[in-house]
Amino acid sequence: MILASDLRKRYGSVLAVDGISLRVERGRILGLLGPNGAGKTTTIRMLLRIIPPDSGSVLFDGEPFGEAARDRIGYLPEERGLYRKSRLLDTVLYFSSLRGMKIGDARPKALAWTDRLGLSGLVNARLEELSKGNQQKVQFIIAVLHDPEFIVLDEPFSGLDPINQTLLNDILGELRRQGRAIVFSTHVMDQADRLCDDLCLIDGGTAILNGPLDGIRAGFGRETVSIEFSGDGAALDAIPMIRVVGRYGNSAEVVLLDPSRSRELLAVLAARLEIRKFEIRTPSLNTIFLESVRGRHRSAEGGTRP
Repeated sequence: MILASDLRKRYGSVLAVDGISLRVERGRILGLLGPNGAGKTTTIRMLLRIIPPDSGSVLFDGEPFGEAARDRIGYLPEERGLYRKSRLLDTVLYFSSLRGMKIGDARPKALAWTDRLGLSGLVNARLEELSKGNQQKVQFIIAVLHDPEFIVLDEPFSGLDPINQTLLNDILGELRRQGRAIVFSTHVMDQADRLCDDLCLIDGGTAILNGPLDGIRAGFGRETVSIEFSGDGAALDAIPMIRVVGRYGNSAEVVLLDPSRSRELLAVLAARLEIRKFEIRTPSLNTIFLESVRGRHRSAEGGTRP
């Protein structure tokens, strides 16, 4: 189990992380979400003692981070830390040796991972010759090759196309079923929606939502309406009974200010747009994310406008 309590970090006058606490059990995935600059990477670096917190503590199975914990952790950083002139397999084997693995043990595992991730034809390529997505796969292999109990991934989907995002999604699910404790930071909301057991949503260095995802959904307290349509979506902005959470081309997700008016909303929409889909559903993680951040900012500004 990873247990972080009341982490704080200040850089000069900027309070980058303000009292964040996390708990990640084995066999569960915690998603660390938030806007750019929210404090996610700083939190991860404090978890791993890359930087020390100004205050707070981090325990791995009840013990402070130390050399014994270090070899039980796999880490994929947001920044690529690869030796660009080195060859793919040589790089993976070098990092495995830093984890105490023997080459004879590491090589077959490395080749199995390169095959799984579609890199088997590139094992002798120099890293600078690889695409950004393939470099990201190499970093992922380095993070998991030594079979860590705790896995910490900072933007693991960065640079991956949809097919490889789905592949990584499946692999993380397998690692969870194997009993690993996983923390990952991401901006890819639909991946987090499908993967996460727990969630910590950070904004301005503060955790504004923290806990099991099912409980966070229930606490949101309202359903949303998913709409697909033909016509000018700007018409949605002129309907006072809704707040548009997100509009994506000819689809939108909206929050009814009065949940009892869904039939009335459908009639209003049908008079303005050609409606192809109208579905009341539990809120997506993207909706919860946007509404929580916007709500916090409205409160900070001293208003509660819809």
